[in-house]
Amino acid sequence: MFNNAAKIIKSAIGSSVENKRINEAVKNNPEKFPEGYIFQLSKFEKDEVIKIFDNLKKLKYNPLPPYAFTERGLYMLATILKGEQAVQTTLCIIETFVKIRG
Repeated sequence: MFNNAAKIIKSAIGSSVENKRINEAVKNNPEKFPEGYIFQLSKFEKDEVIKIFDNLKKLKYNPLPPYAFTERGLYMLATILKGEQAVQTTLCIIETFVKIRG
């Protein structure tokens, strides 16, 4: 189930919002991402993400552990991203979590 949900979310976010914009949003709004909203991946988790997403192969060479969002963190991220693409991404994220619980 994780693989399918992760792929859906990554395809929604990855195709519509640049990582740079996401990183800026988090950096500029730290109060919106308390503990339980965003976390750093362990080495094992990072390796698993790289296996799942071919487009993240470069991540393998980054010595810093990447951040990941919980469901709450994704909703919070959606409140600060702007534009039509961000709206579509938000809708896709919500629908994904509805399907997962379904």
